Amino acid sequence: MVFRQRRKEDDDENLDRWLLTYADLITLLLAFFIVMYSMSQLDSNKFGEMTTALSSVFKGPKLKPILAKDLSSQLVVNKLLHQGDLGILEEQIQEISSQLGFEDQLSTDFQSRGLIIHVSESAFFDLGKADLKSQARKALDLISVQLLKIPNHIRVEGHTDNVPINTPKYPSNWELSAARAAACLRYLIDMLKFPPQRISAVGYAEYRPITTNETAEGRAKNRRVDIVILDKELSYLEPDNLSGEGIENQADSIPAVPEDGRPRAAAGI
Repeated sequence: MVFRQRRKEDDDENLDRWLLTYADLITLLLAFFIVMYSMSQLDSNKFGEMTTALSSVFKGPKLKPILAKDLSSQLVVNKLLHQGDLGILEEQIQEISSQLGFEDQLSTDFQSRGLIIHVSESAFFDLGKADLKSQARKALDLISVQLLKIPNHIRVEGHTDNVPINTPKYPSNWELSAARAAACLRYLIDMLKFPPQRISAVGYAEYRPITTNETAEGRAKNRRVDIVILDKELSYLEPDNLSGEGIENQADSIPAVPEDGRPRAAAGI
């Protein structure tokens, strides 16, 4: 019987093969956990933006409502709205305009910053004045019913034409445009109990025209108040109030709208 002496080289060779297999396994496990970790860190905001963009492609830029009677039946109340959802709100505003007979005086427009409600001077104010007409109060009553249901920031902007004004009360178009914006804001806050941390007012005088000032018709269109509903991204950029309460928390304080569809403080107006 012949015995073959085991060589040391055989032991070394077997050990090397085991180490190679082990190293391959560790490498695969490491790659697996890196992929799993990356997937767990997916930015939900980015995912939401992608979903909104895809929805716009397949469904169009505006979501058409099934019924134009109640915004809360189509949107999640107290949630910031993207531009696609603001399309539903636009339908409500257009219906209000039709009810009041304001088709020629109240219009809507989409811009990159959100939904713009253009209100002509003749609908809200007398020439050269900043006192709200009675029909202006009725319009704000109805518009506010929809605006109170969403936490997006609202900006009221006053505009004039380029005809100079110089009165003791309004030395220039700056004062007049700012006073008109402030009059709308004060009515929304004081009479309709609109949350003051969600609204601001600004006057632009004649420096933001939407058409030419060379004609009487163009000047009439430039004399306006714009109610701007900022979209979700721009609403987030608005500064928090002094208490440190962010816009997400402010949504919880939105006053409830009664079943009759009118803000409580405006019911007797």
